[in-house]
Amino acid sequence: MMTEDQLDAAFAALADPTRRAIVARLAAGPAPVGELAAPFDISLPAVSRHLKVLEAAGLITREVDAQWRRCHLRPQGLAGAADWIDGTRRFWEGRLDSLARFLEGPNPNGKETTHAASTDPSGDGGDAGAQG
Repeated sequence: MMTEDQLDAAFAALADPTRRAIVARLAAGPAPVGELAAPFDISLPAVSRHLKVLEAAGLITREVDAQWRRCHLRPQGLAGAADWIDGTRRFWEGRLDSLARFLEGPNPNGKETTHAASTDPSGDGGDAGAQG
């Protein structure tokens, strides 16, 4: 389980579209920094700063192999964020399912309703023959 600080770092790192694109590229396999930088119209030092953020968040690792600086995705770094998202999704799906059951449940007359906004077809909101 990720700590709150790790989760914050992961989501902060993934908040940037350039970093998300780098993570998406690394999902296909390791890549050298130059290859990761190629699709972007930013300097190599700027890409390096993005990589440092991703590495600090535990989403990637970097290694030096001779003259190559190769980056690898750390799936376990993404797994913690995915677990948090999945838990939050399950919570809200449960809440919305409960709300739907409540809204579709019996009305005060004991009759089942098919939707929350059921209305009298006459449009007068009550008994057509009642006087008040």
